[in-house]
Amino acid sequence: MLPALQSVKSLVVRCPNWVGDIVMATPVFECLRANFPDATITACVRPYARGILQDAPWFDHIVPCQDKNLKGLRQLRAALRPLRPEVGLLLTNTTHSFLSFKFAGVPDIYGYRRNLRRFFLTGGPLPQREGGKIKPLPMQDYYLELCRSLGLTLPAAPRSRLYLSSEHEEQGLARLRACGVDADDMVIGLNPGASFGSSKCWPAEYFAQLAELLQETLGCKILLLVGPGEETIAQRIVDASRASIINPSTINPGGVRVDLAELKPLIKRCNLLITNDTGPRHYAVAFDVPHIVLMGPTNAIYTATNLEQTKVMQRNLPCVPCHKKVCPLGHHACMREITPEAVMQEVLGLPRASLRGHN
Repeated sequence: MLPALQSVKSLVVRCPNWVGDIVMATPVFECLRANFPDATITACVRPYARGILQDAPWFDHIVPCQDKNLKGLRQLRAALRPLRPEVGLLLTNTTHSFLSFKFAGVPDIYGYRRNLRRFFLTGGPLPQREGGKIKPLPMQDYYLELCRSLGLTLPAAPRSRLYLSSEHEEQGLARLRACGVDADDMVIGLNPGASFGSSKCWPAEYFAQLAELLQETLGCKILLLVGPGEETIAQRIVDASRASIINPSTINPGGVRVDLAELKPLIKRCNLLITNDTGPRHYAVAFDVPHIVLMGPTNAIYTATNLEQTKVMQRNLPCVPCHKKVCPLGHHACMREITPEAVMQEVLGLPRASLRGHN
């Protein structure tokens, strides 16, 4: 550990913004708690993502970070002031996140030396480069390299982890029982959305066809997992499919949508998850749930860790990866060329014991 960190009593970590990145950063949170067992550790996270960290043992405080305007910056400063963090760790890459911590009065800030902030950070590594560009790395490794640069002892076998109290797990199972899901049912989850953009989305009609194939072949329960703003996608799948599809969002008390905390027990209960390359796939990794990832425009290197239960289906096309939110060519071939029949063959190739035995 760097000498300057050995006496730290309070530190704050700025969590990533995207759901999947937060989950892939959990080995960093484990590392911080192991290296600073007596310190006050605070997570600074976007309000919508707070539920991801619910029930976890790493943090003493979780502070919402809505720092896009002066009001939010003042709220962040007020929340951190009584905690007196001596050190801030940035898992985000923006100069804005550095300025937010500075405005909040954090004296020493560490992070990757990128953008304008590289001139002002207390310390941190330079990103690895290849051919003049920043080298793509698995995000878990990218985050842990920051810890390594601070001289921290890394986890021996780093992997994504999420936590779920028995109370919250039972609440999730009760919701599923209300949908007609029994303890011995085979449950296959379908995750058709992606907040990144439509380029990551497998066609809704393909999910509808796959639901029929799964139910006819395996006699399983189909669990449709959708987030805010994805209601139209869900309805298109239900309307286009002859399968009996369960959407837990429609039976929440008071019509409240399933949030990121409530999503954890639902994915943990699945025997298999079939998903776009988006946040819930990382929940499956964290809970050791077998899953098939339908990947289109993104570089698979960024998520290439903890893949023991993962099957990635991606077409080898000249335009992949483009990392565009909407297909710039209009044909969306990277996703449309992955057919429901091909996905079904991958499901049938999985050991049946793995589908029945992980819960």
